[in-house]
Formats: sequence, structure tokens, C-alpha cells
Amino acid sequence: MKRFVIKGLAGLVLLVICNASRPHRPGAAAVVKVVEAFPKLHFDYPVDLTHSNDGSNRLFVLEQEGTIRVFENAAATSSAKVFLDIKKLVSYGGEAGLLGLAFHPDYKNNGYFFLNYTTKVSGKLETAIVRYKASASDPNQADPASATVLFTFDQPFDNHNGGAVKFGKDGYLYISTGDGGSWGDPGNNGQNKSSWLGKILRVDVNSKTKGNYGIPADNPFAGNKEGFREEIYAYGLRNPWRISFDDATNTLWAGDVGQNKREEIDIIVKGGNYGWRLKESIDCYNPKRDCNAEGLIDPVLDLPQANGEHSVTGGFVYRGKAVSSLAGKYVFGDYVSGRLFALETQNGKAVQNSIIAEGVGQISAFGTDQSDELYICNYGTGKIMKLAQP
Repeated sequence: MKRFVIKGLAGLVLLVICNASRPHRPGAAAVVKVVEAFPKLHFDYPVDLTHSNDGSNRLFVLEQEGTIRVFENAAATSSAKVFLDIKKLVSYGGEAGLLGLAFHPDYKNNGYFFLNYTTKVSGKLETAIVRYKASASDPNQADPASATVLFTFDQPFDNHNGGAVKFGKDGYLYISTGDGGSWGDPGNNGQNKSSWLGKILRVDVNSKTKGNYGIPADNPFAGNKEGFREEIYAYGLRNPWRISFDDATNTLWAGDVGQNKREEIDIIVKGGNYGWRLKESIDCYNPKRDCNAEGLIDPVLDLPQANGEHSVTGGFVYRGKAVSSLAGKYVFGDYVSGRLFALETQNGKAVQNSIIAEGVGQISAFGTDQSDELYICNYGTGKIMKLAQP
């Protein structure tokens, strides 16, 4: 997560990567306004926003302490109901808490959704990936007794928990995990293919070959004999706080939080090694020089922290209609600088990264509605923002 210095997500980092030869600069036609989407609503430490893709025109917001709220996607909406309250299960504070929500592709029929949260078991912190089901009698209420744990794994420290869950077009669930925390990945988890940490995981939630989930047959390490985690899809990440799919191109994007000097944006591919802790973005990190970069994938965008970005928040490729100049560009932000960016790419390479708004606030997450319009969670104010033409 980002390096938050206020109560809550202390340490959450959004990745913003610019080519070293292409410093970010203000855009021309792409500059946008950021306005309140729901002026009558307020949330406590919002860290994710999504929709259920069931035609209901509802949005769901995660509050880090352990609550999901649901409301009609209309500017005049004045109340957000509690969809699920699991505060008693969630270990909250700093970067820990209820961190990710994804609805099953067939949610309209099966009512399943999946959560990523931190909890404590016998005093030790762990991440839990859990399936819940909506109430059969009230679509705006989840059944708290329906919890089914897919898997858990230990968190050696309380920061760098990752936390995102997203479904791909392949129907599999993708999960982002941080390197386990502390400083500099002391356990070298990012490069350890036997560890859950510092990874993008991919699992089949419709299978039961591993208990309550299965391993996709084409996962990079499916069926391996070396003791590598079969759930791994990609590795070598420090703290991929927010990830997203661009369904138009079936591209998986990640904002990976930096260490000392650099933030980064990655395009995630199956089996990819993104370098941490050998590298921090485009720099050698451990060792400090002459690191072996063979086989490592560089970020699509490197953003030096010297420019003011210290906690990048991954966003979405814009496919909405409200701001046509952003079509096809990857929109992301930074929690510390409060800037919004639009990254233009071609054939998987950065063409131009532009600042499109300043002073947006503490950007903790982005989300989309069923029409692909983009929303921004402001962690500090508790408001949900949206983009508009200037």
C-alpha cells in the first residue's frame, strides 16, 4: 500500500513510471476537472470501489476498517447501506485492513464475491482470501455466515500487504501481494518462487482441486517439482497495491510502490519477473550496482520520487465517455503529490506521460462503474471523485 503518514494505509504506494528520457509534463488537451461524484456521501477511509456487473447500477466502496457499503450510482444519492461488516475479523491499521473486493463474473446468478483482508490468528498477522455470498432475500445485504476461506498466508510485517483482487476475462481471480514489509525485502520474498509474497497470484475459484480453489493449468509453475507456489502468475514485485484489467486489450496493469528513489507502473505478463529486490524500477537495488538484470522486465513507466511522487496508486485504462481525450490512456495517481496522470502507450511502450490534474488529494484507489466511467477514492476526505471536462 502507500506510505501514508496519517491513520490508515501508512505505506501504501501508487506506482507512476515515466521513461527516464521522458519526464512527466502537463498535458494539453487532456487536462481534466476532478469533481465530487456523490456530494451527499462520505466514507471512512475508502480503499476500493467497484461494481457488481449485474445491471443493477450499484457501486460498492470498501472502508479499510472492515465495511463494504453499497449505493445507487446517481449523483443525488444520499445514503450508502452496509452491504457487509466484518470489522471483528479484520486487523486494521497502517497498511492493514479490508483491502480488496471482486465480484464473480457470474455474480448475477451465484451471488459470489471475494475479499482480500488482513486478520490476526494467535497474534500473528496474515492475509485471507475469502468468498462470501449475497443474501438471498436482500440484494443490498451480504450473508456474513457464508464465508468460505480459499487460502491464507502469513504477513511477517504489517506493511506491504498488496491487497487487490480482480477477475480476468479468463474467469480466473488475480491477487496482488506485497513483499511482506519492513524495508528492502529482508526475506527476499519478491524473488522467492516458493513464497506467496511479492507476487501476482492467479487461481480458479470454480475448482476445488486445492480445497476451495484450483490452479489454472497454464499457470507458470503449475505441476512443478521444485516447491514453487503453483498459484504464482508473476513475481518480483514490491507492493502492487492496485491492479486492473483493460478488457479491450486484455492487459493487466499494476502500480508498484517504490523503495527509496523510484515508483513504477508495470504491464503484467504470465511468468514475468519484475526485478524486486534486485532492482527498484530501472535502478539496481540489491546489489547497488552491476545487478544481474537478465530476464527481468522493466516497468512501462518509471517515475523518480525526486519529482514529488512518493506513493503511486495504480489506476485504469480509460474507456468511459465523459472525457474523450483520455480514451485508451492509463489514468493513475499519487497519494502524496495528489497528481493525476494519463499515460499514453503504443505496443506496450510508453509514449507520453502527462499530468492531467493537480491537488486531487490522498488518492487511495480508482474504480469504474458498469459504463467504464472512472472514480477516485480520496482517503483523507472520504469522498468519491470523478473526472469531468474542464
